Amino acid sequence: MSKIVLINQSTGYLTIDTVNAYASKYEEVVLIAGRITEAERKLNSNIRVKKIIAYNKTSAIKRILTWLIAFVQIFCLLAFKYRKYEVVYVTNPPISYLSSLILKNPFSVIVYDTYPDALRNIGIKQGHWLYELWCKWNRKLFGRAKCVYTLSEGMANQLTAYVELGKIKVVPLWPASESFTKIDKCKNPFVQKHSLEDKFVVLYSGNMGYTHNVETLVEVAEKLKNEERIHFLFIGNGKKKQELIETVNDKQLLNCSFLDWQPFDVLPYSLASADLGVVTLNDETALTSVPSKTFNLLAVGAPLLCITSEQSEIAKIVSKYDNGFVCPATKPEKIAEFILDLTTNQNLHKQMSLSSLQAAEEFTKDNAYLYLN
Repeated sequence: MSKIVLINQSTGYLTIDTVNAYASKYEEVVLIAGRITEAERKLNSNIRVKKIIAYNKTSAIKRILTWLIAFVQIFCLLAFKYRKYEVVYVTNPPISYLSSLILKNPFSVIVYDTYPDALRNIGIKQGHWLYELWCKWNRKLFGRAKCVYTLSEGMANQLTAYVELGKIKVVPLWPASESFTKIDKCKNPFVQKHSLEDKFVVLYSGNMGYTHNVETLVEVAEKLKNEERIHFLFIGNGKKKQELIETVNDKQLLNCSFLDWQPFDVLPYSLASADLGVVTLNDETALTSVPSKTFNLLAVGAPLLCITSEQSEIAKIVSKYDNGFVCPATKPEKIAEFILDLTTNQNLHKQMSLSSLQAAEEFTKDNAYLYLN
């Protein structure tokens, strides 16, 4: 079959690279998406785009509503406009692949977030009728799929609850830009602009939402407030941000600063300012997700501080490459000890930085072509 449709309600660089890879093999490629965010790499001009409702995550109601509307739109497009096309579903909306309970298109599924497992984050767990029904759907649909793709061995093992391991293929993620690389502080304009030349920068760059244990980092900053060289830099936005700023101000923590999202052309420099890059996940998402920013931090050679469960997927990356430290949010004193040790032990910091750079060699945009094999 030479015609294929790829579906992702929120399309960023990962999907763009993947769709472009498919365009090298298929005569006709269609992308169904609500929002397409292009940065360094652009969508191939030969790819046809069909717009649906954009994903809105500003509230739980809007999130669910835009998922449901998108599902109806996707179903109608596949049923009437793309009936003879092969289909690749990305799990956003997470219910998109349920269209194939009725439709007969040959299909594959790219699983970035494992549902219904991820529903535990909102209190829907094993035994709940929706959880059990979704498990039943997965067993039926994944068994019929040509292939089920996911991003780590751990998530592949998790998916064996629904489908045999032989039908699952692991395709690791990759950074958003090939310009993400290690940059000396003396040559980094972002470092100079924000007077970070003489600081050991602990960087959190990303969402500050309810599923991110960012407040733990503020607790750590309080424990290290007398260490003048260590600075905690928070970049991004989210529902917790204002609360974090108020906490920092109340505690008079001069070792913390906050910035809004940076323009894409600044990202190579802001990320490279990190002497230590922070990734956080709560217990509910730790086993079902690996944040894409992890691979951006690897590319700039930042050792990783992972505030999450030691059984998490990201912990397996740190264990494999020995490039950081994993600790649950309940032990801020242990995190503080690690940061202090890393600032005083230059050899340890250099070794972990090199390990991150070596790990980054396995996570490149060429991984997108693994979907074609």
